Amino acid sequence: MSVIRFDDVSRVFSHNRSGVLALDHVDLEIDDREFVAIVGPSGCGKTTCLRMVAGLEFPSSGAVSVDGRKVLRPGPDRAVVFQQFALFPWKTVYQNIELGLRAQGVQAPKRRDTIERYMDLMNLRGHESAYPHQLSGGMQQRVAIARAYALDPGVLLMDEPFGALDAQTRIVMQEELVRVTRANPRTVLFITHAVEESVYLADRVVVMTNRPGRMKEIVDVKSVREANQWDQHKRIEDVMDLESFVRLRTHIWKSLRDEHGGEREAS
Repeated sequence: MSVIRFDDVSRVFSHNRSGVLALDHVDLEIDDREFVAIVGPSGCGKTTCLRMVAGLEFPSSGAVSVDGRKVLRPGPDRAVVFQQFALFPWKTVYQNIELGLRAQGVQAPKRRDTIERYMDLMNLRGHESAYPHQLSGGMQQRVAIARAYALDPGVLLMDEPFGALDAQTRIVMQEELVRVTRANPRTVLFITHAVEESVYLADRVVVMTNRPGRMKEIVDVKSVREANQWDQHKRIEDVMDLESFVRLRTHIWKSLRDEHGGEREAS
């Protein structure tokens, strides 16, 4: 079980003796093996939420927990995939995926089996000996995702992982992530600015307000996806043309536009 809970979480950042309220009384529960995306205006605290689950930042009040245990530090039960690929340039694809397994003391035969499994899952066969600079951005992000999965975390934290990719590669990676998360499900917290991406990937989409970040609404995508049989459509553009998809995308986009409008009025 990998259940994530935010219980009345607020976060204040201090700047020159003054405090900036980034998150305000956030309550959220993400179920085991559920894929939840967070969208919201820039600076609303999306990435702060992810970093608190990762154990890289901490609430000023309230608590963040995974499986009923308060998050106090990073741990092997949670893996992070960042927007920048964060690969070691002097290591090969194989060595980059192997790195965390070595740190955990996994024996060589099991390391090899695990690496081969996730290289297959991420379509990386034939690139074992390549270095990051020899790979496209999409291929580098495949390596980063394979490295995260190889650690067998209960929770996968993804902070705008496709934000640095060109539009065509981003679409391919979205399709790949859907395939991978269906074949090997994890509890996923996914941060993005892209409304279409959130609706295509997630079971639920959390819409946040302008700063200070609050949970404005939570949109159930999974029930709509299942009722309208989106998975029968293999290509992302076919799904995005569906009336049910367009309706959800438009609803979330209007909700975000309201936040941006409020930001303009306050300025």
